[in-house]
Amino acid sequence: MFDIAVIGAGPAGYSAAINARKREKSVVVIGQNTGWLTRAESIENYPGLPSVSGRELLERMRSQAEDMGAELRGGVVHQVIPMGEHFALSLGADFAEAKKIILCTGAKQPRLLPGEEALLGCGVSYCGTCDAMLYRGRNVAVIAQGPEAVPEANFLARLCASVTYFGKPDAALDSRIAVRAEKPEAILGETRATGLRAGGEELPFDGVFIFRETMALSSLIPGLEMDGAFIRVDRQMRTNLPGVYAAGDCTGLPLQVAKAVGEGCTAALAAAQELK
Repeated sequence: MFDIAVIGAGPAGYSAAINARKREKSVVVIGQNTGWLTRAESIENYPGLPSVSGRELLERMRSQAEDMGAELRGGVVHQVIPMGEHFALSLGADFAEAKKIILCTGAKQPRLLPGEEALLGCGVSYCGTCDAMLYRGRNVAVIAQGPEAVPEANFLARLCASVTYFGKPDAALDSRIAVRAEKPEAILGETRATGLRAGGEELPFDGVFIFRETMALSSLIPGLEMDGAFIRVDRQMRTNLPGVYAAGDCTGLPLQVAKAVGEGCTAALAAAQELK
């Protein structure tokens, strides 16, 4: 059980972890260093570090958080589940537990396919290693939009009658997997997923697995109050859900590193104070 779980491995997340550790709270940071900052050749307006590259700045933050005792985990949090006095976090086949949550998920939120949200858990899944047994001997589709897609598809190929991979694989796929270039347009079905619409065709499948770098906030933590595309917070970075804070680009403009770092610090201090 961690005191604080930080969802998102960017400036806000690492700032939250560093400041929580300064208050001697146990912290886990869950995320992947794949955001826009890693592609920034030079950041000109971060105080004290002129012309630092985004990748270097992020690596310094990551190393500092780790050196201070924060646990770092790669991967994607699929769901945050309130458990009374704490939260359970689903990370594919793994779980973590924490007393407080700080959302640092960035501004980019995936656009859900028509039918996806309504059929989640009814033929639509975000975790192959969790749900593969439900589709043993059946035909499934994999929608690949993140780095987890290839290993998850390969795992599914061991159990399913067929796996069809929609996307461009960035690693070796099991030879039994069929690859299609069409982009899925919608998930079909009324009470349960029955297939996909892709390339103007309706393709039957018993299950649809979607692998992305980030989760839509509506799926990650239901009931979270939004302000347009951003999470609504108060001055202490508290959301409308008790024990849940948010910081960084996910809370709104300006989308600046300095703002994200400040909000991560504020959220961590508020969470640490509440834990007292």
